[in-house]
Amino acid sequence: MGLFRNLEKSKLVILPRLHAHEAGKPILRLQNVTVQYESGRALDDITFELRRGERLAVLGPNGAGKSTLFKVIAGVLRPTNGVVEVAGSEPDGHICIAYVPQRNQVDWNFPLRVSDVVMMGRVGKIGLLRRPTAADRQIVKRALETVGLQELANRQIGQLSGGQQQRMFIARALAQEAELMLMDEPFTGLDLPAQEELFRILDALRGQGVTVMVALHDLQTAAERFDRVMLLNRRLIGLGTGEQIFTPEHLLTAYGGHLRLIPSREGLIALGDTCCDEGEHDHF
Repeated sequence: MGLFRNLEKSKLVILPRLHAHEAGKPILRLQNVTVQYESGRALDDITFELRRGERLAVLGPNGAGKSTLFKVIAGVLRPTNGVVEVAGSEPDGHICIAYVPQRNQVDWNFPLRVSDVVMMGRVGKIGLLRRPTAADRQIVKRALETVGLQELANRQIGQLSGGQQQRMFIARALAQEAELMLMDEPFTGLDLPAQEELFRILDALRGQGVTVMVALHDLQTAAERFDRVMLLNRRLIGLGTGEQIFTPEHLLTAYGGHLRLIPSREGLIALGDTCCDEGEHDHF
């Protein structure tokens, strides 16, 4: 068994770069993307673009297709119909796409040090069979310094706190020289200081032109801390600012009977009343 319990996820960090980026093209473009499983349609006619350096929150109920969307963007799942382009070409020709998994998808008992995981980000650059050079080790060192984990480089990964584990995977993405980062529920289980530290790092990534997509459940955080929000339930319900998207009509369309809208002095409060399929709760 490897570091990732789901082998499909691990492919996201070792894709060879076959395509150069085309000048003037959006970092990400989806056009009429549909994914059909035997059990039903996971995504239905999704179209949108992302700008370089943009921070996008992706929200929706369980089974809405968020994980499927990330897989399609990363190039490990081909859509049934439609076009996916990263900087002008198909995603499976890039190593600029990094994936930060949910912590429950990782085997934290695996005998790896923090620096070993971060070095995995260099695989797409140096190849599977070549040894890292001094330059590669220097890149890993700088990535660890950026996320504040340089003092924990030799620690076994299971000895990290939840926030440190998330920062380790961001460091891996930095070592990968990622330009598009997909983060799956990175704030789940973290206290407020750990969440603020992650946002500090995300702010730094914005300054470097890194585009970030984050799947999460917290509508308030999405509205306050992200450039745009996407409301998804197999089809695209809305894409825009939180004020534009988090309307009663959009929320009820996305969440249906899983959502209660309660009037308050500050406006409507949206409460989720069901548990998530993966053991997490919706927080609105």
